Amino acid sequence: MFQCHIDPRFNDTDALGHISNTAYPVWFEQGRAPVFELFHPSLDLKTWPLILARIEVDLKAQSYWGKPIDIRTHIGKVGTSSCQVIQEAWQDGKQVAAGLAVLIYFDYQTEKSMPIPDDIRARLAEHQLPE
Repeated sequence: MFQCHIDPRFNDTDALGHISNTAYPVWFEQGRAPVFELFHPSLDLKTWPLILARIEVDLKAQSYWGKPIDIRTHIGKVGTSSCQVIQEAWQDGKQVAAGLAVLIYFDYQTEKSMPIPDDIRARLAEHQLPE
C-alpha cells in the first residue's frame, strides 16, 4: 500500500462547505504517482508507457476543508496489459471516498497495449490486495 497526505485547499470546497466531488479524481491521481514509478521509474514523459482507461469515484461520507485527507493506494487485479488501482480517501478515521482506476501498459508509437513485463508484475504484487 502507498499513502499520501493531502491538505485540502479552500477552493476544494463546494457551495455547501464540503470537499467538492471534483477534488477526489485529482487527489487519487496524486496518490497513483508511486504506481507510475513502478512502471516507469524515470517518469520521463517522452517514453511514458501508461494510459488511463477508466476511473470511478464513490463518495462515502461528507468531508471538509481544514482537516487532512489521507489517500491509500493499492493494486487490484493485474491482467495481461492492465492493472486496477484501488484507492481510498480517509478523513478523521473515516473513509470518505473510494476510487478505482484502470491503467493500461501502452505503446504510444503503435497505439497498442503491451503485456506487462514480469519484473513490473513482481513490483505490483508487493502492493496487491488479496482477492
